[in-house]
Amino acid sequence: MSHTVREKSRLLARVRRIRGQAAALERALDAEKGCGEVLHQIAAIHGAINGLMAEVIEDHVRFHVADSSLDEKQRREGAAELIDVIRTYMK
Repeated sequence: MSHTVREKSRLLARVRRIRGQAAALERALDAEKGCGEVLHQIAAIHGAINGLMAEVIEDHVRFHVADSSLDEKQRREGAAELIDVIRTYMK
């Protein structure tokens, strides 16, 4: 079982909060709110996405790289997958 499945409800709750933040941003833009308010909402969404990413990365490292029950091939694959995602995320 994947660690994301074990943490499914907690991760989905975070995604739902992010969706709510994005909806609030859309409403603020539609209502022509001030740029300060819009920027704060964008910053909040950015922080929430980064927090979600950090949580999933941490779990990935624990379960696919640092787990002592994994063999060397599995660890290399887990590390390569993580590096690939980080490179994409940093673009």
